[in-house]
Amino acid sequence: MKHSKRIHSLVLSALFLALGLVLPFFTGQIPQIGSMLLPMHIPALLCGLICGWQYGAVVGFIMPLMRSLLFTMPPLLTAVAMAFELAAYGGIAGFLYSRSRWQCVVALYRALIAAMVGGRIVWAAVRVVMTGVAQVPFTWEIFLTGALLDAIPGIILQLVFIPALMVALDRTGMVRFHREKPAARPAEN
Repeated sequence: MKHSKRIHSLVLSALFLALGLVLPFFTGQIPQIGSMLLPMHIPALLCGLICGWQYGAVVGFIMPLMRSLLFTMPPLLTAVAMAFELAAYGGIAGFLYSRSRWQCVVALYRALIAAMVGGRIVWAAVRVVMTGVAQVPFTWEIFLTGALLDAIPGIILQLVFIPALMVALDRTGMVRFHREKPAARPAEN
């Protein structure tokens, strides 16, 4: 049973990796739209939520680096910062969601929001470290613009699309969304 679940998670992870490589083509013709809709974030978050935090972190890390090597977009230095950011998204979302007492929409939103905040903090930390390599200072204004202001449409898309997809997958039986409530403990005398 465990072997079958691992294979299932590996296959889904490969699917999410492929989606992360392909989705930016739909927005890539206009870079401003791609940086606003954040198309690689969705597969990383979904992979963490559906396959588990380990798979989400690995797929999130590999995705921007592979895309940079295969298609030269994003540029390599940007891809390195994105690799850590997307690994954090997949890892944090999957970890928090799997540790929720009940896997419901509230737990899903908690995991998504925490992952989005954590991933952006990781991205900023990597960008600060890379300042010496890139020779471009990383300022508070760059952080606010790149992580928040320009990303608002993508954040809204993620907060609407991912829960809707998870509910639809639960209804089809493809993902077990709701856990049973634990049985009440008998009172001790």
